[in-house]
Amino acid sequence: MRIKLNKNRIALLIIFGGCIILNIAAWLSKGFCDWYGANIQPILYNAFGRPISLLPFSLGEFMIMALIVIILVTPISLLLLLIFLKGRRRLVLKIYGLVYIWILAFIVLTETLNCFILYHRSTFGETYGIPTAEHTNAELVELCDYLMVNTNDLAAQVQRDEDGKFILTADLDETARSAMAALADEFPQLGGYYVTPKAIINSYFMSQQYLMGIYFPFSFEANYNEQMYPSNLPETVCHELAHTKGFMLEDEANFIAFLACDRCDNVEYKYSAYLRALKYVLSEVKDNCSDEDIDHVYSLMSRDVAVDIKGNSDYWKSVQESDEGLLPSKTVAAVSDAAMEASLKMNGVADGKKSYGRMVDLMLNYGIGKK
Repeated sequence: MRIKLNKNRIALLIIFGGCIILNIAAWLSKGFCDWYGANIQPILYNAFGRPISLLPFSLGEFMIMALIVIILVTPISLLLLLIFLKGRRRLVLKIYGLVYIWILAFIVLTETLNCFILYHRSTFGETYGIPTAEHTNAELVELCDYLMVNTNDLAAQVQRDEDGKFILTADLDETARSAMAALADEFPQLGGYYVTPKAIINSYFMSQQYLMGIYFPFSFEANYNEQMYPSNLPETVCHELAHTKGFMLEDEANFIAFLACDRCDNVEYKYSAYLRALKYVLSEVKDNCSDEDIDHVYSLMSRDVAVDIKGNSDYWKSVQESDEGLLPSKTVAAVSDAAMEASLKMNGVADGKKSYGRMVDLMLNYGIGKK
């Protein structure tokens, strides 16, 4: 039996076939990915990111909610149509099939062009000549000391409520975009236009997943969880903006966000960056250094910093213990964790979520905290 190639089938074959070829090329050629990230991704980013950025809501979140509704409604609507349109059942099935295959084609195409290829580009360090080297525990403690002293200093400068917890007064739009764009002198691919960061309406659902932010490849949007502990917000927004510029690796987005916030004039942005970086470095110290070194770095922590670390921990704990959501938080968190781990490994990140902590290596190699 011969299959007729109408316009729909031809278009779908081109999309799926093209995506297969592009993904194979991405896995085989870092040079191709570098060229794509420097020349093609910025064109797509400006062509689609700019108009979508004008929307006052997250289009990506809307798309996901619409897809969920379609999936939930499809069985009932399809069954009813098959019952009442007996003479047109083939047409009904064809239309439903086309809708779903075009949705899949859109997802595959946007994920490939705006995400998958970029995972295989040269690392941020390779692109901008940041050296790689082994570091001693003494250097790790030195970095931790540097971060702790600066975090303590910044913690004393930000506004706090009656319980001593951090209060965010800075915007999460212009300041973040300006801070990121200012990195262009040293890192040219971080220059140019930035989309407007957008809060997620279903932020509580993000909290159930332990998610602070998310980049939607199908809409070029940097989204953030507006309900989490506020000290996370400035660094998170800059982290997601780094993804929109084509830097997919989480440790690189963490590092870029740190540099942007650190060089920003706003003290709340600086504090957000140092507090987040301190978390990762403290974790490395606990895993690699002696009890004496661990006691030493923790002895330097100010009360204000301790209050914010506890406030952040208490927030995530309260969400996991709450029954507010439609689904149990522990179930949502477990599914989300497995999905994120699988997604990272599928894109060649062998250590999965542990890769977030590799920002510590970038900080050491870049010379943060060196005397």
